[in-house]
Parts: sequence; structure tokens; C-alpha cells
Amino acid sequence: MKKFITAVFFVMLFSSNLYAAENVKAYTTLEAPLAKALFDQFEADTGINVEWERLSGGEAIMRLIDESEDQKASIWVGGVGTQHIEAKNRGLSVSYRSPAAKNIPFHYRDHDAYWTGLYIGPLSFCVNFELMKKMNLPMPHSWSDLTLPVYKNSIRVAHPYTSGTAYNMLTTIIRLCDSDEDMAFEYFKTLDNSIERYTRSGSAPAKSCAAGEIPIAIGYLHDQVKLQKEGAKIDIIIPSDGTGFETASMSILKSSSDLTNAYKLYDWILGSKATAIISKWYVIPLSKLAVASDTGFSLVDMKLVNQDDQWDADNKIRLLRRWEKDISSVPEK
Repeated sequence: MKKFITAVFFVMLFSSNLYAAENVKAYTTLEAPLAKALFDQFEADTGINVEWERLSGGEAIMRLIDESEDQKASIWVGGVGTQHIEAKNRGLSVSYRSPAAKNIPFHYRDHDAYWTGLYIGPLSFCVNFELMKKMNLPMPHSWSDLTLPVYKNSIRVAHPYTSGTAYNMLTTIIRLCDSDEDMAFEYFKTLDNSIERYTRSGSAPAKSCAAGEIPIAIGYLHDQVKLQKEGAKIDIIIPSDGTGFETASMSILKSSSDLTNAYKLYDWILGSKATAIISKWYVIPLSKLAVASDTGFSLVDMKLVNQDDQWDADNKIRLLRRWEKDISSVPEK
């Protein structure tokens, strides 16, 4: 009888481990429909179920810090590169040298293999042209235009405490001010008069603009192009005085769970099937396997700032404390 019970126990234990091996927990900063398309295809190709949760970039970092002693997820997909550098610096992620990373230019992946870039997304403005006409507002063309009194309470943007998009905007303005942080924060104090609301998510303002809730929004180009392609009555503007960009990335998290399937997902996302999906998102994909969608915009025609994601990550806490003190303490609830 004891032998029978022991045999049943080991069969149950093996079955439990086998079931667990067919799941992987992921945090993602991709928009929910995009994440679903990506993870559903992975499951169809491999039989491995992705249990995923969508978080803004700032929320993802805070979640990882809270779970640092017992990580619930094994992989983080999406989110600006500075946040993945922050995860590395805080010991929240681990190095993984994926054989598929060779598809990504060396400049867009961590030299110690803690993160890999997936695509680039420039910052841009979107405007609801019907609402602009109704409110008799001129079209903005530059960051400096946004501070004009005529735009009082007419612009929506995310809060840098919870959004990598907004933090990217903060560091972009610092660079446009030739690294003079005092000048940059004076700009944001003036811009604050034009801001109607600071949201938690970087993609939320463009959705509000497309819905006619606000005439102007600041965010990433691909989010705005997607809305436009879906029929939103918006125009999109690349600021003429220069713009920054995100390098959306991916990291393996320092998890106590089995990482085998996280490695499989990581490799798959860098492969041809996932790259074909990502290429349809109106982003600028980094993989040499990609054929980018036609967005009507080209990096060649944009004035880009001299981006330094490492500096942005190293100075984030200090800059956010100053933002909280000088500009706005909390985002929209």
C-alpha cells in the first residue's frame, strides 16, 4: 500500500511540474491588444501559455521593486530602455545572452545582455483638428509653441513618475536646453499652464485626443499613427525643434520560478514570427528581419536629440524628485 501511495505521489508531483512548465508569467508595457496578439501567437506556436499583465512603465518598475524578494513574473516585454536599465541597476533583472539577439544592432542591446531593444518610437504631438477648429487654436509645431498662453488647459500628457513616455519627454527637453536643467524646469513650469491633466499611462492622452476630449496630446508616434489609421480625426506633428525617442526593450526578470519558458519567449520575440507582428505596429523595428509598416514618417526627416539612455536611467530618481517638487506631485487617479 505504501508503495502505491508513493507512486501516486510522484505521478502527481511530475504532472504538477509538467503543467507549471507549460506556463510563463509576463509583465508587459505594450498596449493590451498588441500584447495579446503577440502572446497568443507564441502560445499557438509553442503550446506555452503566457499569463500576462499590462502595466505602464513606471508601474512595472514599482511592481518589480515591491516583488524584489519574490518576483511573480519571469519576463518583462516592452517599456522604454531607461526603465530596463533601471531594472538592471537595481538588480531586478538577470543577464541572458539569447542567440536570437544577433538580429538586433549591438547599439540597441545591453553589452552585458540584461536587455534587448525591440523597436524605436519618437515623441510627437497629436491634435484633434475638429476640436482645434472649434476652439480656434493655432496648430503647434514645436515644444516652445506648447507654452503659448493660447493653449492654457488644452494639452494632455502623462506623468513621468508613472510613465516612461513622459520621463522621455523630460529628458528630451533637458537636451534641447543644452543640458541646462534649470532652463528645462523653467520650461516645464510654463508648460504646466497648458496642461489640462497628467495621466498615468503614456498612451492615454492620444486616445483622449482621438475621442475629442482634449485638442492636443503628447505621446509616441506609433500610438498616434495607429489611432489615425483606425479613423481618428487627428493630425500628427513631429516637433520642429527636436524630439527624443524610446527604445522599447525586453528583460528577463530575477525570478525564483522556472525561467526555461521565459527564455523560450524571449528567443521567440526576437525571431521572425514575432518580428512580423511587431512590424505591423507602426513602430520603427530594430530587427534586421523586419519590414516596417508605412507610417508616413521617416527618421531621416526628424531632428532627433542625442539620446543617452544610460544617463537618463542614472539620473531618474533625482529628476523625478525635482519634478515632484517643482511641477506636479501626482498623476491622474
